[in-house]
Amino acid sequence: MKRTALITGASRGIGRGIAEALSKEGYDIVISSTSPSEAASTAVTACKQFGAHVLFFPGDISKSDVRVGMVEAIKKEFGRLDILVNNAGVGVEVRADILNTTEESFDRLLNINLRGPYFLTQLVAKWMIEQKKEDDSRSPIIINIGSISSYTSSIGRGEYCISKAGVSMMTKLFADRLSEYNINVYEIRPGIIKTDMTAGVTEKYNNLIFNQGLTPLKRWGFPEDVAKAVLAIAKGYLPYSTGELINVDGGFHLKRL
Repeated sequence: MKRTALITGASRGIGRGIAEALSKEGYDIVISSTSPSEAASTAVTACKQFGAHVLFFPGDISKSDVRVGMVEAIKKEFGRLDILVNNAGVGVEVRADILNTTEESFDRLLNINLRGPYFLTQLVAKWMIEQKKEDDSRSPIIINIGSISSYTSSIGRGEYCISKAGVSMMTKLFADRLSEYNINVYEIRPGIIKTDMTAGVTEKYNNLIFNQGLTPLKRWGFPEDVAKAVLAIAKGYLPYSTGELINVDGGFHLKRL
């Protein structure tokens, strides 16, 4: 029976790159997204070409009924879930100094980027525990897509930084709790990745990367860079690691003189 992976926010960008990579590895795929149907349809088609059975589930994961409905749909369609990739996330609609951050913006970022993944993980983890009890040979895993913003100050979008810092702690908490069941949890921390989310700041980051040495590796990251880190975990190359962080940031995290 083929293994199944759920990737949230997978109609475009990093999420789509992960979905395609896992479909190439023989996984059936569940794509969750709030993006327009055209983008979702393109992502579904891309995964199907590698032989994956693909389920698209639309909706906002910050809403409880969406999370419950999605898990129930996966149970009905596939009867199993081997990998959860918490990738869905949004940026700020308006960059504003933290002295002027609105409660509405703060709540939006925390609800989508942290609250949704937290409670989706809680729901999925309980099902993964049931699956392990039924068949101990299974090795379900959970992967959270974080960000260098979890530890890098960006005072024009503080609510985003806080949401991603929460994802980092969430990884540690679930890794600790689920270790009893040998369900490993990881965080992949992308740096500056070329997607539509960074399209509006291309000139800024081109200058920082190529002229000012922001990253030791002088290039943009791409969704496939993040997907390769996911594959390393999915292939079982890190079986004795949990709560582990993998930086995919061109060396941004290095402290240099």
